[in-house]
Amino acid sequence: MQQPTGLVLAGGRGSRMGGVDKGLQPFDGVPLALHALRRLRLQLDGVAINANRHFDDYAAFGAPVWPDDVEGRPGPLAGFLSALVRCPTPWLLTVPCDTPHFPSDLAERMTAALASSPDAEIVVAAAPEPDRDSVIALRAQPVFCLLSRSLHDSLADFVARGGRKIDAWTARHRTVTVAFDRPGDDPDAFANANTLAELAALEGRVRP
Repeated sequence: MQQPTGLVLAGGRGSRMGGVDKGLQPFDGVPLALHALRRLRLQLDGVAINANRHFDDYAAFGAPVWPDDVEGRPGPLAGFLSALVRCPTPWLLTVPCDTPHFPSDLAERMTAALASSPDAEIVVAAAPEPDRDSVIALRAQPVFCLLSRSLHDSLADFVARGGRKIDAWTARHRTVTVAFDRPGDDPDAFANANTLAELAALEGRVRP
């Protein structure tokens, strides 16, 4: 299949970081969104950024900047929707800007799952996480999503009706899950930073 287009999602409000632009917060000396973009560029040829402010800063990263087309910054689905309008390839792979250690083979394994399930419309990553009882179980990571460009109209209708939850929308479509739980997989690859303290903790982690 043709390589998907990669999208770094950096269009959120950053509410739990005090309203700062999360994608521009430093991580290992570079902005989070640029770190994610570089990591994604190692896996895909075509990449873009979803952002809704500080457009010149994001444009300086050397990738197209695609803002939300839906007012009010309603969440990552608005970034999905904006990208599906502009995506030059049949498939789009999304990653959030706040998960700096996402797998280096993310695109490879997501597209391989699609090849094994040719009827699928969406591929979602999953990773081991503790539940409320501290029991480790696979949990979907829906912001890490490979989706067909043909789903634009379905998503536009869902968002227009007030839909905001990714998993509520993906449940309407043929979706397969890729488990990132092989021996040697980083168990914290999908750890994200919602606060500045969490970002500092991620920055200080020793990589396996």
